[in-house]
Amino acid sequence: MGTRYPNPRLVKAHRSYDVTELSRLFKCHKNTILAWRKTGLDSVDDRKPFLFEGIVVRTFLERRRVSARRPCGPHGLFCVRCREAKAPALGMVDYIPVTETTGDLRGLCPTCDGIMHRRANMSRLVANPGSLDITFAPAPPTLRGSAQPILNCDLRQIGGTR
Repeated sequence: MGTRYPNPRLVKAHRSYDVTELSRLFKCHKNTILAWRKTGLDSVDDRKPFLFEGIVVRTFLERRRVSARRPCGPHGLFCVRCREAKAPALGMVDYIPVTETTGDLRGLCPTCDGIMHRRANMSRLVANPGSLDITFAPAPPTLRGSAQPILNCDLRQIGGTR
């Protein structure tokens, strides 16, 4: 099964492709290629079999990929349910560290009450928090930093035998 946004760099610019070649190249059904044709992918002419120039296919896929992006802005988070970027409810977010320098911002969506996400750099947040009220959560424990190591009960000696 192909991906939602196929890689435009797989297409050779100076080559012509028919529907079956493109479907094999992107590992998708031929009806997907025909649907792209209906939504703006230009063929060489309107006769069957449809032929597509490589450079036209590449620019179509690049333009389609760019139009699908939803930038968050400097202090916005992305809501997966609403599929758009917006400011969190009441401007409150939690910062959960992932590494020493970066972490996840999580807040509530003002529209659907779902959880919104964004990856953020700690130093940039501290320097310019903007209108966000940030609560810094402690880092989750790691296996190296645990006080009690995980013991495997199968490794214990039973009755002095092993």
